[in-house]
Order: sequence, then C-alpha cells, then structure tokens
Amino acid sequence: MSDDILITSLTGALEARPDDLILRLHLGGLLVDAGRAVEAVAQAGLVLARDPGNAGGQALMQRALAAAASAAGTGPAAEPVAEPQPQDGADPLAAYEQELSPIVPPRFVASGEAADRLPAGGPPEPARGEHDRKFDVESSNVRLADVGGMTEVKERLELAFLGPMRNPELRKLYGKSLRGGLMLYGPPGCGKTFMARAVAGELGARFMSLSIVDVLDMWLGNSERNLHELFQTARRNSPCVLFLDEIDALGQKRSHMHSTSMRTVSNQLLAELDGVDTDNEGVFVLAATNTPWQVDPALRRPGRLDRMVLVLPPDAEARKSIIERNLRDRPIAGIDLPRIVAATEDFSGADLTHLCESAAEYAMADSIRSGKIRMIEQRDVVRALKQVRPSTGPWFATARNVAMFANEGGAYDDLIAYLKKRKLLR
Repeated sequence: MSDDILITSLTGALEARPDDLILRLHLGGLLVDAGRAVEAVAQAGLVLARDPGNAGGQALMQRALAAAASAAGTGPAAEPVAEPQPQDGADPLAAYEQELSPIVPPRFVASGEAADRLPAGGPPEPARGEHDRKFDVESSNVRLADVGGMTEVKERLELAFLGPMRNPELRKLYGKSLRGGLMLYGPPGCGKTFMARAVAGELGARFMSLSIVDVLDMWLGNSERNLHELFQTARRNSPCVLFLDEIDALGQKRSHMHSTSMRTVSNQLLAELDGVDTDNEGVFVLAATNTPWQVDPALRRPGRLDRMVLVLPPDAEARKSIIERNLRDRPIAGIDLPRIVAATEDFSGADLTHLCESAAEYAMADSIRSGKIRMIEQRDVVRALKQVRPSTGPWFATARNVAMFANEGGAYDDLIAYLKKRKLLR
C-alpha cells in the first residue's frame, strides 16, 4: 500500500475515532515522511490539545516544525544563525528584513519596483456580474454545540424558533408562527454574531447578515429600496434567519434623529418587520446591539423585536471551550488550562482570542530571536495576561446606570439580576 493511500485510510479512520491519539501520532509521522509537514503540525496540535503533556505529541511537533522550516529553507534544520548586527546608525529592522527577504516581502518598495509588480493604473478591478448587488444568502455550518456556554440564550432561541421549526405538526396544533424577532444585547465581543450563525446552522436554514453599509445610499429613496430588497430576498429563501447587526445604527430612537432621511429608513424597517405588504412567515429576525437603550422603543413592540436576551461574557465552561478552540491547531505544551480560565473572568470571547494570539506572538518572536522553534507554553500565556485586559468593564459601567434609572417595563431585569450577582449593583 502506497503512503498516500495509507494516509488517506488513516485520515478516514480518525474521522470515526478522533480521540485515538496513537493513530493520530502514526498519521503525523507518515505525513512528515511524505513531505507534508504542515499537515503533520496540525495533527500534533490536535494531540497536544487533548493531552498537553503527551511526549509523543511533543516529539512529533518538534519534528514536524523542523521539517516545515527545512522545506522553507529556514529555521532549526540548520545551525542557529547569529542575529544580524546593524552598523552604527542603520535601521535594525532593515537588517532583519534583508535576512528574511526570501520569506517575508519587504515592508515598502521603491516606486520603480512597484511599477514592475502592478499593471498600469493599479490593481485590476474585480469582475462584477449582473447580480453582484444582490444580498448574499449563506448556508451556515456552525451549530449550537460549537457555542460555549450561553445556556439561557440557547433555551430562549429554542422556545422562540428552533423548537417550532423542528416540529411542524405541533407548531400547527398550537398555532405558533415562525415569524418574529429577537434582540441580543450585551458587551461587545461576546458572540452575538456567532450565535446568529449557529441558529441558522442548527436548522439548516439560510442565513443573511445585514449591516448599515448594505442599506444606506446617497440617493433619495435608495436606502429604503435596499432595505425592502433585503427582506424580499429573505422571504424568497425562507426558512431564513435574517441577522441585523448593530441594530441601533438603523433603528436608533427617532426622537434623537436630526436627519429626515434616517427617519424614513427607520420607518421602512418598522414596516418590513410588520410585513405590511407581504408575509414574513419563515423569516426569523435576529438583531444584535451593544446599546439597546439607544434602540427605538417601537422596534421592541409585539410582533417585531419583542424579546430581548442578554448575552453575557462567557462563563468558566465557555472560556475553557473558547481557549481550547483557539489553541487547537497551534503547537502548545504544558498549558495550564484551569489556571487560565480562572484568570480570565469578565473576558469576552474576543478578549480570549486576543489573549491566545498574543501568546502565540510571544512564542514566535522568541523562536525568531533564538533560531530554534519552540512551542507555545504557559509562560507565554502568563506574559500575555499582563498585557490583555477585559474589555467589558466600560460597558457594564454604562449598563449599570441604565439598569438603575431606565428600566421601563422591566426590560433590563436580567441585567439587574446579573449585576447583583456580581455585586456590581445593590
């Protein structure tokens, strides 16, 4: 049996048995021998993600990284190269840039060099078809199981849309409509957009995302037409999850608007949510905002975005899942995951991703300086923790005032309960 056939067979076997580390290590060794070191690095990373102290996984990672560096003509396959010493008055970055020029393109090029690389008149414009202005309708491959934590949000979505969608006979019996809307609110970077994609993926439904740049147009009446076309596209592709990101930009309080054109856009949005001229059956509207107190109250009336769900910073279990996902395909060793989880309370999902990116940068910079590739270790994460701080604090400071003095109709009762639980509000 040739190596390629054996690699294909082992890959298929691992799809059925993803936790078989011995099989994965064997596949990684074959990939290195076949000159496919980058794929071997990914296999070693999966082993170490499941068992950070696995000696075989660490050995495979070192071997694969060395092979990848050799293939690129750099790195630890050769003797470590002394750092270039710049001459007095020379730019130290220029010396590194010259040394790494076969791998990393220069930061800047002279005008003559640029002319040799680009066609006259700059880069060519991408070809545009007849329907390019149409809105993209996607099929999401994200599932709710991929979303760490957010149990209460998932339960609310199950009641509002997922359960009725999966059980058409019961939906008919109870007269439950598939139309409706839900507003997700909370600190930035906590997964509101990711949750919307997961809802679409869970149902196998279509997914459409709308931002303010998809709607606004400089010509009178075009913004309203764009908004109508977007809802029409969603209706034609039902069942469809229509995601309105930063809903406060399109649906801000009309009493605060000074532009007549924005008032008409907001009125058009209300009309589309009502389905005045057509039926919104099968179109479920998910909206997200960091500032629900700036959204026009008319948008939250029954039949529109009448349900609000608070999306909080990830809890311990969710943080563990997010960190594991971010480190899964990276070379890691000796990572103390419980310690990191305990040290990242109040971190948003985006903060955790930034933390892992920073740790990887420190390990990579160390490898460049020493000429020896090493794995991401706990010390890199600890160093990153000194630089990365949770970004949710300012949001909670503002939300606390809103919860105390502007909780009309109990809209922010769940926020008040959370603030009291965290002893941020008495």
